[in-house]
Amino acid sequence: MAGIFDFAPAIVLLPFVSFLVALAVGDRLPKGGALAGIVATAGSFLLSVATFFTVSGGQTYNQTIYTWASGLDGAVTLTFGLLIDPLSAMMLVIVTLVATLVHVFSLGYMNDEGETGLPRYYAGLGLFTASMLGFVVADNLLMAFMFFELVGLCSYLLIGFWFREPGPPSAAKKAFLVTRFGDYFFLVGVVAVFATFGTAAFAGSESFPHLAEQAIAGEQSVNTFGFDPQTWFTVVGLLILGGVVGKSAQFPLHTWLPDAMEGPTPVSALIHAATMVAAGVYLVARMYGFYALSPTALAIIALIGGFTALFAATMGVVKREIKQVLAYSTISQYGYMMLGLGGGGYVAATFHLMTHAFFKALLFLGAGSVIIAMHHNENMWEMGGLKDKMPVTYYTFLSGSLALAGIVPFAGFWSKDEVLYETLIHGLGGSPVLLVAYAMGLLAVFFTGFYTFRMVLLTFHGEPRSQTARDPHGVHWNVKGPLVVLGVLAATTGLVNMVPVQKLLGIEGIDFLHQWLDGGFEGLTAHHYGDLIPYSSAYIGGGEAATVAIGAAVSLGLALAGAGLAYFLYNDDDPTEHTDKLGGVKTVLYNNYYQDESQVWLATGLVQPFSRGADKFDQGVVDGVVNGVSSVSLFSGNRVRRIQSGVVSNYAALLTLGLTALILGFGLLGGWF
Repeated sequence: MAGIFDFAPAIVLLPFVSFLVALAVGDRLPKGGALAGIVATAGSFLLSVATFFTVSGGQTYNQTIYTWASGLDGAVTLTFGLLIDPLSAMMLVIVTLVATLVHVFSLGYMNDEGETGLPRYYAGLGLFTASMLGFVVADNLLMAFMFFELVGLCSYLLIGFWFREPGPPSAAKKAFLVTRFGDYFFLVGVVAVFATFGTAAFAGSESFPHLAEQAIAGEQSVNTFGFDPQTWFTVVGLLILGGVVGKSAQFPLHTWLPDAMEGPTPVSALIHAATMVAAGVYLVARMYGFYALSPTALAIIALIGGFTALFAATMGVVKREIKQVLAYSTISQYGYMMLGLGGGGYVAATFHLMTHAFFKALLFLGAGSVIIAMHHNENMWEMGGLKDKMPVTYYTFLSGSLALAGIVPFAGFWSKDEVLYETLIHGLGGSPVLLVAYAMGLLAVFFTGFYTFRMVLLTFHGEPRSQTARDPHGVHWNVKGPLVVLGVLAATTGLVNMVPVQKLLGIEGIDFLHQWLDGGFEGLTAHHYGDLIPYSSAYIGGGEAATVAIGAAVSLGLALAGAGLAYFLYNDDDPTEHTDKLGGVKTVLYNNYYQDESQVWLATGLVQPFSRGADKFDQGVVDGVVNGVSSVSLFSGNRVRRIQSGVVSNYAALLTLGLTALILGFGLLGGWF
């Protein structure tokens, strides 16, 4: 009897089939191919759940399914394969669940508006889902890179779905180009991994993380190109990190993500919660055994994450459009995940990846429900009073907002608190860099609470501030259903890893996610990663329990302070835009610190003149030498060619002259010697 792992390829293939169906015959199917997408993603979800429970029983899967290239003597072999362990099984459930709900929600968001191009839309969703699932189960770095690029292509196609308008195509190109810049480094990193280890496998005794571990211990010889192993592995890790920074929208390659709001709102939910932006963080978690060998790489990851969390949160406090607030929130929250990974909190970062997927998908879909009601007006200052008119949307959106702000007992509190806790104790253990990153992450908590509840109050509370808000468009079950499911998850998924309660009350066995991620292949477990982490742990004076309590209290206090300030300023029937009091600071924040302008200046003011100079050197010097040599050859060849006249008497005369010259030459040489 076939096991569930025999059907594992179908998890990826079902959405891919829906892509083909929508592309080929979607215009002849009901709802433009939506039903095919729903059936496919729901099927993948059910298979993922079955796989999840199989893995929970202690089984794993690491199988090569196709070898597509092999070097001489099999030195380097390029393969496609599946790696299913606790981390990938958990991620499969997250991606397929969110994708299914997004497909269902799209029935209400896209189809009810008389939208054209629906087969193209559902084909894009299918390929996007399949690409992310292929990335999740990839058993080697090169395969992961290929699906990583497919995810980027799909985001380009979906962000630019409304290509007849000026904004979406520009946003799609920006997303594609900015992420490609990071992917160049990733590609070089993939080549470096092959050149160093001869393999790019994630798991097994011949995997590159295991070989790197042995090389540092002096038990294995690898090609480090003259560097000591740890230095070289740091360089390779940072090259791969370039792709992570681009895809997961970390500073300075985050500028594409706010513009990506030009795409349909369900696409935003899928990109931000479970697919493209999640891919970078998942990649670091997937190869965490490699990064854990480099204290420098971890410190850089933590600093990038902490700074990004704070930097993006400050911009979220002044935005007027509901999706723009959520966009900067996404950048900030993925910063927390990077902070957790860099701070030695592998489980904490993975936990936040899971909870964020649910509450951020909920918030984007909730924003989509509001946008439907507001006839596609996204300006929060023209909303208000929607609480009583849209109760399902309001209460589910509130659940997601409480999770995002980190208010106990909602999911975001538990995961964000664990990220901060892990960073704090490892910073206290002797890493000032982590303490700086922790301080930035902690300060971002206040801004998160503020912009989150500013968004809730302006959207749902007070009196309607426009005619559309007074008479909003109704939404159907296909909009409300996904919101209810995600609203429950945003409120409850924190229960899977109640580490603060365990440490405070001494209740064993409630750190379920820690136990889950401690299973699987040898060398890919939370316990093994903990042994590799270069940081020591230390606690505030009262010990571990006191550190947990104080850290959680400070984080919760800051979140409540931010939420309270927003309530004080914006809980009004006719709220005032208090951010105007910031003056020039608001202008800087609203214009995103002029990052786009800075990048344009770098491109046109520095890179373009340099490229012009390089082009002149290429044409004047390189081409001059090459063309000069070729001109001499062409001239000489042209003259010699005239000898070939085709006249026999000419050839006879030349032979005679040649023979005479040879005789005279040899005669002279004989006389000299």
